[in-house]
Amino acid sequence: MKKKANLPAPEELGTIWELPDAAWERISPIITEHTPWGKRGPKPWIDFRKALNGVIFRLRSGCQWNKLPKEFGDDSRIHHWFQVWCKSGVFERIWVALVEECTAFDGVDWEWQAADGCMNKARFGGEKNRPKSNRPGKARSKEKHSGGSERRPPGRRD
Repeated sequence: MKKKANLPAPEELGTIWELPDAAWERISPIITEHTPWGKRGPKPWIDFRKALNGVIFRLRSGCQWNKLPKEFGDDSRIHHWFQVWCKSGVFERIWVALVEECTAFDGVDWEWQAADGCMNKARFGGEKNRPKSNRPGKARSKEKHSGGSERRPPGRRD
């Protein structure tokens, strides 16, 4: 990564677990403007900042939605708003706004970017729409094991 001549070295940032006040001031108009409201009208029924902090915690920690700490609010409501924001493009708008702000301060080096991915075969993969076999399943019969006596398949008592 090239260092620009006139800029000081960037300071190391810690892991963000909650939105700082400045970031919330920048993001909150985007959330309220682009959030589609339901039949109940324009009441979020949840504190959007706490909900967004809950989403950040969930994405950073990888915990299950129902294991979110209670300080963020009701986990099912947070999950609901996460889905609503994903479908309505709120996160894309937030991303664009923050990248524009970074670009305005020369904070993004567009010459070097990286992506990470996993290119392995699907674990239980296979063709999704392949034709089903018309060969009936093989009937299990009594098997003999090395002890010489007969073994019955599980579930049979005869």
